[in-house]
Amino acid sequence: MTSSVDRDVAEDQAAQRLLTALQTRTACTPVRDLIGPTDLPAAYRVQERLTAGRVAGGAQIVGRKIGLTSAAVQEQMGVDQPDFGVLFDDMAYTGDEVVPMDRLLQPKAEAEVAFVLKKDLADGPLDIEQIRDAVDYGVAALEVCDSRIDGWDIAFADTVADNASSGVYVLGSDRKTLDEFAPVEVGMRMLINGEEVSTGNGAACLGDPLNAVAWLAKAARDFGEPLRAGQVILSGALGPMRPIESGDEVTVEIAGLGTVVAKFSEGNAHE
Repeated sequence: MTSSVDRDVAEDQAAQRLLTALQTRTACTPVRDLIGPTDLPAAYRVQERLTAGRVAGGAQIVGRKIGLTSAAVQEQMGVDQPDFGVLFDDMAYTGDEVVPMDRLLQPKAEAEVAFVLKKDLADGPLDIEQIRDAVDYGVAALEVCDSRIDGWDIAFADTVADNASSGVYVLGSDRKTLDEFAPVEVGMRMLINGEEVSTGNGAACLGDPLNAVAWLAKAARDFGEPLRAGQVILSGALGPMRPIESGDEVTVEIAGLGTVVAKFSEGNAHE
């Protein structure tokens, strides 16, 4: 039987491996050799250590992201639930900025609905009615997922520990309240350099992006850090993700929410 001391040492080692990969922009080996491939509590404890390291380095938490919202991806990963990660202030870019490829390792783009909260989601039933009441507005979003694990060789514990394979994100400028659009009904197109590479809809995200936020609100509270007013919530992919290469321009069109564009610098992402 593994002792608590051995467990703590292994989780510290896993967090340090990921933090070093992040800081050096050098992909690392999976951390499942240290914490196991499916140990959810251990994986989130590693993520908490990684988050503490980022905050100690000056990063500020601005929201959360939800991953693994697709049933097909969950089946592929051998899990029956989504995961979540933390959004930091240095992950946000605007459509007017060029995203530097040298801060990314193995980037893949996906289209999402993002929500900004106007109320905390810390108490109460955290049902859909409460979620709707807490949402200030929604916007089109482009998330760039990235993995510190070499070759995206990930099990469930690897991606959770690695902050849900988060990279950077860009939010659209058109803000719509939930009285002005229905997240479940949106349609999505994603284009890379003008070529359509992914399509999807709101129902592909746990049946409704608001369902994803409700799941996240409960999970975040369970892990001791509830969602707060002002935070950005990336609710999960509306369709398949696609790899990004240097110099690419990615466009996301979401019906009812408008368009968001991300431009990526020339020069290779780290191998």
